[in-house]
Amino acid sequence: MRTSVACFLSLVAPAIVNATQYHLLKDYSGQDFFDGWAYYGNFDNLTNGDAIFVNASVAASAMLAYVDPVTNHAIIKVDNTTVVPFNDKRNTVRITTEDSYGTGSLFVADMIHVPYGCSVWPAWWSQAPNWPTGGEIDMFEGVNQDTMNQMSLHTEPGCTQISPNQTSTLVSSTDCSFDSNNNQGCIVIDQSTSSYGAGFASGGGGQFVTELAEDGISMWFFPRSEVPNSIASNMSTVDTSTFGIPVANWPNGGCNINQFFQPQNLIIDITLCGDFAGNPTIFNQTCTGQCYQTFVLGPPSGYDTAYFEIQFVRVYSSGNTSSGNGSTTAPNSAKALSGPMWLWTLVAGMVLGSVF
Repeated sequence: MRTSVACFLSLVAPAIVNATQYHLLKDYSGQDFFDGWAYYGNFDNLTNGDAIFVNASVAASAMLAYVDPVTNHAIIKVDNTTVVPFNDKRNTVRITTEDSYGTGSLFVADMIHVPYGCSVWPAWWSQAPNWPTGGEIDMFEGVNQDTMNQMSLHTEPGCTQISPNQTSTLVSSTDCSFDSNNNQGCIVIDQSTSSYGAGFASGGGGQFVTELAEDGISMWFFPRSEVPNSIASNMSTVDTSTFGIPVANWPNGGCNINQFFQPQNLIIDITLCGDFAGNPTIFNQTCTGQCYQTFVLGPPSGYDTAYFEIQFVRVYSSGNTSSGNGSTTAPNSAKALSGPMWLWTLVAGMVLGSVF
């Protein structure tokens, strides 16, 4: 009987441990989408971009950040109507959540359209307030006319990607340290051409899902036609065991999540040129001309595709927490155990039966 119990437990235990239940903690959507976000309100002094991240009032009056009254979707965009004079920068937007979310969080971003085009560098990401302490998670990032999403982590020295369980085989680097390889981070590239740019838009967009768990960080991308039912609609709970193998995974074995990651503020931004999109080696791979002179100073219609259209951003938690004003809102805990009560009762009965 003991052998039978052991065999049974070996079968059910993985299902119990891996079936992580997350509960809705914060929903950024509809007319209230921009509530709880702070605008940067300065030029891009972070990545040397040829962009000005406008404040909330300018973003609203210039229609660079607003909720479309017809679709109820949030629009975040680059100025595509102004001719920029030489030595000036083009207006755009960077917003950061006032709340921060720690280990035990799941981030779901449903996007219809993402920015792309020569000189354009958009990102959906997160960062701890005192970076590099506390880490950075890049969930969506691309430049110029790229066709595939780039995901990465940026940390203090000591975090590496080792033995990931992921579908992507395009790994550019495994050292996540900010002081290695010019802070390129540990990069995984999604092999789907539906994950960025024109291919993303033509497919109706999709969802970017990131799990920040004690046993590792995992990311999924679901094209619109493949979005799981559990996150396709207004669900209050999500079970990550239904998602399948993530496209990118950084296990705890190579990077101690509790050591390298602190509560994260979520960020959406679009900069122009800068250290990545404006790097001549990178820029010339998909674009011609000069990043600043040809595009930032060029016809504003060149930025007609440089916008996010977002249906929602939702944060789920595996613990019983509530959203705070700029505070940690998710527990520093491992994945929550879940499983139907009948299963636990059956296991207990079998164990007791074997003892007596």
